[in-house]
Amino acid sequence: MSIRQWQTIKVSYCQRVGKEVSFEAQVVYPDDRLPDQPPRIVAHRCSFGLQCNLNGTPSCVWSGTNPDYDPFHENSEA
Repeated sequence: MSIRQWQTIKVSYCQRVGKEVSFEAQVVYPDDRLPDQPPRIVAHRCSFGLQCNLNGTPSCVWSGTNPDYDPFHENSEA
């Protein structure tokens, strides 16, 4: 049976919430019977995305409310 895990890819400071947040990916590891298959990434999320959604204002692409703002992309360019 395959295993699904959320793994932290990157930690960054988010100016919208004023906290350190982590960018996570859901990775699916194949069953032991398929050892040659690589792990697959099936989803991405922000560790603070749910709280941003409850905020009532458009936050970022990872909370699903503002597709034009990606705090992880902007912080990597600085």
